[in-house]
Amino acid sequence: MPAVTKPQNQTGDVLVDYEEKVFEDVKAEPGEKALVTFHTVAFEGSIGLVNLLQATRLLRKGFETSVLLYGPGVTLGVQRGFPTLGDEAFPGHQAMNKQIVKFMEEGGKVYACRFALQALYGHGEGALIPGVRPINPLDVLDIVLFHRKANAFILNTWTL
Repeated sequence: MPAVTKPQNQTGDVLVDYEEKVFEDVKAEPGEKALVTFHTVAFEGSIGLVNLLQATRLLRKGFETSVLLYGPGVTLGVQRGFPTLGDEAFPGHQAMNKQIVKFMEEGGKVYACRFALQALYGHGEGALIPGVRPINPLDVLDIVLFHRKANAFILNTWTL
């Protein structure tokens, strides 16, 4: 049996070169847009939170950034909490809600499909995080086409 001779990792150890950046730090040109779409269920994997962080990063790089919540993605935009709305039932429980709020506070726009909200998940518009704009289901395609016509960067997020 091989012997392990390397000492155990310690808090504060550095295991990778986190300072090296390979690519230039790309910033948006004036008027450039970005759209991040979400067709994913909140808490089923990390993609919802990770790409909300990406949307915030795009915003901070100067892109006029919008988030589209449709299908199961609307579950990212509803108020949650336990035992009451806003309460964090466990550490990280409000991470996505807090990130959406931060994104909007920094100037990002968030849209949620009314069809998915009501027909799929049984929520009304009052269930949305304040500031999330409900939209007609026909707007789901049009917001993507609008951004395509504007030569926007579009990041599509899907989980199955």
